[in-house]
Amino acid sequence: MQCYQFQKHRHHLVRSQQQRYWKDYVIDPADPSWFYWSLVASLATFYNLVVVFLRAVFTDFNNPDWRMTWFCFDYLSDFITILDMLLRCRLGFLEQGILVTTKMRLVKMYLKSYRFPLDVMSILPFDLVYLLVGVNTLLRLNRLLRIWRINEFYNDSETRTSFPNMFRMIFLIINICLMIHLNACIYFSMSRFLGFGSDDWGYDPSQPGYDNLAMTYAYCFYWSMLTLTAIGDVDPPSTLPATLYCIIVTLCGVLIFATIFGNVGAMINQMNASRQEFQQNVDSVKRYMDIRKVSPLLQDRVIQWFAYTWNNKQSVDDKTALNILPDKLKTEIAIQVHLETLKRVAIFKDCEPGLLQELVLKLRLQVFSPGDYICKKGDIGKEMYIIKRGKLEVVSPDGKIVFVTLQDGAVFGEISILNIAGNKTGNRRTASVRSVGYSDLFCLSKDDLWDALKEYPDARAMLWEKGKQMLRKDNLLDEEAARRKELADMSLETKIDNINAMMETMGKQIMGLMSNLQDVQKHMGIKIEKP
Repeated sequence: MQCYQFQKHRHHLVRSQQQRYWKDYVIDPADPSWFYWSLVASLATFYNLVVVFLRAVFTDFNNPDWRMTWFCFDYLSDFITILDMLLRCRLGFLEQGILVTTKMRLVKMYLKSYRFPLDVMSILPFDLVYLLVGVNTLLRLNRLLRIWRINEFYNDSETRTSFPNMFRMIFLIINICLMIHLNACIYFSMSRFLGFGSDDWGYDPSQPGYDNLAMTYAYCFYWSMLTLTAIGDVDPPSTLPATLYCIIVTLCGVLIFATIFGNVGAMINQMNASRQEFQQNVDSVKRYMDIRKVSPLLQDRVIQWFAYTWNNKQSVDDKTALNILPDKLKTEIAIQVHLETLKRVAIFKDCEPGLLQELVLKLRLQVFSPGDYICKKGDIGKEMYIIKRGKLEVVSPDGKIVFVTLQDGAVFGEISILNIAGNKTGNRRTASVRSVGYSDLFCLSKDDLWDALKEYPDARAMLWEKGKQMLRKDNLLDEEAARRKELADMSLETKIDNINAMMETMGKQIMGLMSNLQDVQKHMGIKIEKP
C-alpha cells in the first residue's frame, strides 16, 4: 500500500513538473531546434505548393489506389501548420537586445502580425467540399498563403549556413524546377482545353508510349523547360490561345531566367572573390619584380610562397576578416583560436586572464619559406615566435652545424622582448634559427607586449622575475647590473621609503647590540659607560 502511494505521489510530482515546464516554455528564435522546425514547416508548405497543382491538373494521380496516401500527406502537412501556429505563440523576440519571454506579449505579437491572418486563412478546411464535388485539390489552394514560411526559412538559413553560396545555388535550382513544374501543369491544362492531339503543339496521349502517367508528366516538364529557357525547340502553336500563351511564357522565361542567370553570375563571383583578390596581389607582386629586375630564383621563391599560403589557407588576414566585429566578439574568437598556443609560452602560464586576452589579439601569423632565417645570431630581438606548424633548425652562424631542431609548439625569443636589465646577451639573439620547409609561426612583437603591460604592472613584475630566473639558470644574468637598473628605475618616493626602511632596520640592529653588551656586562661584572 505504501509503495502504491509512493508511486502515485511520484507520478503526480513528475506530471506537475511537466505542466510547469510547458506553461513557462518560450522558444528562442536563435536556438538550433527552432531552425530545424522551420525546415519541417517549410517542407510542409513546399509540399502543398507542388502537389496542389500536380493533382489538380494530372488527375490520374488521384486514382483510388493512391488516394489514402495523398490524404495522409495532406493532413500531415495541415497538422504541421497548426502546430507551427501554436509554437509561434511561444516564439520570443528581441526588444532592446533582450529576449522577451512574457507569454501574453508573445501571443499579442503573433496575433498583430501579418502572418496570423494568412495562417488562419491557409488552414480553413475547404477540402471538406470533397464530400460534395469529389476530390479536387484546387480546394486546398489556400494552403499556399503560407509561402512566407519558405522565404523566412531561406533568410534564416542564409545567415546560419557555413556555405552560403552553395545554399543559394541549391535554393535557386529548386526555384527553377518549381517554375518549370508549374508551367508544365499549365501546358497540360492548355492541351486538354484545346483538345489533346488537335495540333502538333499540344500534348498528344495517342502517340505510342505517351499514354502512361510518368511519360505524360515527363513530356510536359520537358516542353516547359525548353520554352522557359528560350531554347525554342518545340512545334509552333496553330491556334490563337496557344500562340498567346507561348508568347507570354517565352517573355516570362526570358525575364525570369535573365534574372536567374544574373544571380548565378553574382554568386559565382562571390564564390571566387577571395581567389580573385589573392590573384590580384600575386599579379601586382609579379609586375613589381619584373619592373625591378628581380632575379628569377627569388621570383620563383616568391611564387612558391604565394602558392603555399593559398593551398594551406594561410592567405586570410585575421584583422581584416574580423574587422567588422565588435571588440568583444573579436576577443572571444581570438581566445578560442590562439589562447592555447599562447599558454605554451612558459613566462605566460600564470599570467592573469586579462593580459592573455590582450595578447591574443596581437598575435600575427607569419609564413617562412624553406631556407629562410627567422633570426640570426647577434640580431636585436624585437619579436618572440611560437611554432604553429613546421620545423626549424638552430644553427651556427655559418649555417653548417645544426644544434637542435624545433617542432610544433616550440617557443623562442621570449626573453629578448622583456628588456631585462643585466641580460649579458644585451637582448641580442644567441643563435641563428632557420626554416627547414614551409613554417607557420605566431609572432608577438616587443612593442605589442609592452603596450599591453602598461595596464598590468603586477604581471609586468612577474614576467621580469620569470625572465630573470631563466637567465640565472643559463648564467646569463649580471646581478649587479640588474640591481643598478632597478635602483635607477625607482621613483624618488620609493627611494626615500627604502632609505627610511633601512634606517629603521639599522636602529633595531643597534638596539639589539646594546642589549647584548648589557648582558655581557652583567655576566662579567664589567661596567660599560654609555658614550
